[in-house]
Amino acid sequence: MAGKSKYKEFQQEFLNAHNAYRALHGAPPLTYNKELCDEAQKWADECLKTRTLGHSDTKDGENVYYTSGKDAVDEWYSEIKDYNFKTSGFQSGTGHFTQVVWKESKELGLGMATDGRTAFVVGQYRPPGNFTNPGQFEANVLPKGNLRTLIVFIFLFKLQTLLCSFFLNRRLVVVYGHSRLIIGASL
Repeated sequence: MAGKSKYKEFQQEFLNAHNAYRALHGAPPLTYNKELCDEAQKWADECLKTRTLGHSDTKDGENVYYTSGKDAVDEWYSEIKDYNFKTSGFQSGTGHFTQVVWKESKELGLGMATDGRTAFVVGQYRPPGNFTNPGQFEANVLPKGNLRTLIVFIFLFKLQTLLCSFFLNRRLVVVYGHSRLIIGASL
């Protein structure tokens, strides 16, 4: 029973990490899709069995990683340092980041397989991201930190632990758990 409880925690952490990063970029939150989770799990099991990290033949979006859940999402998101929002479009070495925040992706599947020493994490996304058609990256990979992002954070993110929001000294302060997000722009 403890194993199932730990997996549920892992699942929630994985989803929360995705949605926190997406909120920074004005993308709506993802929800879990059982079919995607089943497919992602099959692929994670295969990666563990073959001890090989690689992509499956899914038609959905996919990120793969060799570690634990939140670490995987943090690592995928860290590619933002190499993404140039001024030129936008597909950029080598940033596809995991752009898939995590791809605005049109709505559903997430999670697979995780471990033998106690080695862990493979698979995230699958529907609809998939990283389309190279003209205008797709500009419409789906938004820069972070603007008023639109804040509105998405408050109204779409639907965090159950959002305690309160209020105006203080011409700054909007959002209290979430033990963290505070302060937007310094005048509203």
